[in-house]
Amino acid sequence: MTSFRDIGKKPQGVEDFSSLVTHPYNIMLILFLAALSMAFLAISGAYLYARFTTGEAPIKVPIMFIINTLALVGSGYTLKWAKKCYETDDTEGYQKALLATVLLTLLFMALQFLGWSQLLENNPNLAKGNMRAYVYALSILHFIHIIGGLPFMLLFLLTAYKRMKEPVSVLVYFSDPLKRLKLKMLGMYWSFLEKLWIYIILFFWINYFISFK
Repeated sequence: MTSFRDIGKKPQGVEDFSSLVTHPYNIMLILFLAALSMAFLAISGAYLYARFTTGEAPIKVPIMFIINTLALVGSGYTLKWAKKCYETDDTEGYQKALLATVLLTLLFMALQFLGWSQLLENNPNLAKGNMRAYVYALSILHFIHIIGGLPFMLLFLLTAYKRMKEPVSVLVYFSDPLKRLKLKMLGMYWSFLEKLWIYIILFFWINYFISFK
């Protein structure tokens, strides 16, 4: 006899999308994140080399970058909350968690613009020196990938509110293995961006106390 929890599941012998580690989608995501990591490490290395060869002053990290870090870490927490609610079939909690994640992400993006403005105020020579290229390359490249993940976040949010209205549609939604996989991948991607931003902040903060003169 078929239970409601079996609705939406693939028949036996058909590919199981919940197998995250070996799924092609997951492998492509890992390769993409690895390439992105190499790009950020290359820019970081170029920044250190430029500082060493030119002797330019280090960059002071604006306080706004610290504040928006809290917003991004908060969005990562609420996305984990959404994943937990999905696994426990908590419809209301799932919707609230996704909404909170989107709002915190938008807050991070708004604070990012304030941070760039504060960056120029704290570093008046930044506009004239060569260091600005590296600062903006790291922060803007990260910002672009935040923008890239936002539509997927919004899609999850809109779908959750649109389809999770009746008991049967809720059960179908929670039983969809492909949706479960995509939620896991979104969580992995967001966790990477969260850690990457923390790395950028720590990188410039530590560099501030290092002199190459």
